[in-house]
Amino acid sequence: QVQLVESGGGLLQPGASLRLSCVVSGFPFDSLYIGWFRQAPGKEREAVSYMNIGGDITHYKRAVRGRFTQSRDHAKNSVHLQMNNLKPEDTAVYFCAGVDRPVPRAIPLPSDFDYWGVGTQVTVSS
Repeated sequence: QVQLVESGGGLLQPGASLRLSCVVSGFPFDSLYIGWFRQAPGKEREAVSYMNIGGDITHYKRAVRGRFTQSRDHAKNSVHLQMNNLKPEDTAVYFCAGVDRPVPRAIPLPSDFDYWGVGTQVTVSS
């Protein structure tokens, strides 16, 4: 059974940094394409970042470019999302998602992914 478990969420002030983690089990980690999504109250789930298997190609939502960095640790079967200079509009539940084939578009859709974590809440407020 494939499991993705996120951790690292919290309540922070604007300008702070946070690192989210996603640990993958039940599937060969090196065969999974991983993305991070977020969903704010009353809004649709949207892609934040997406990385190919090799980790050499990463796409980011325009609003987070230069502030967020996705990385993967093959030794620990984990993916991280480093978030810097957080803003109130970054408040959302953050999900990691996996799929065993390349996503066929530059901006991933939730329907492109087969495996999901339950999410971790990130709240940015002064």
